[in-house]
Amino acid sequence: MTLSKPDDLERIPGVGSKIAQELRGLGIHSIEDLKGKNPEELYFKLSTRKGTYVDRCVLYVFRCAVYYASNKDHDPELLKWWNWKDV
Repeated sequence: MTLSKPDDLERIPGVGSKIAQELRGLGIHSIEDLKGKNPEELYFKLSTRKGTYVDRCVLYVFRCAVYYASNKDHDPELLKWWNWKDV
């Protein structure tokens, strides 16, 4: 685990305090922790942890967040979570 400022995750486009809190609950405490993660797996773990349906938009934000963390150069269109919807 990488130590970071509490708001480190909120630097990711589309990630606010609520999503950052959910990520921390999944053991993700920094942008570095997201590198190489599987967004679908994170989404499934969150759904399981909550014991209920989690809005699919959260998966799209997770996809965007992993892209942001895993790449140095970013396509501006891929920093918009809604562009990560299922096709």
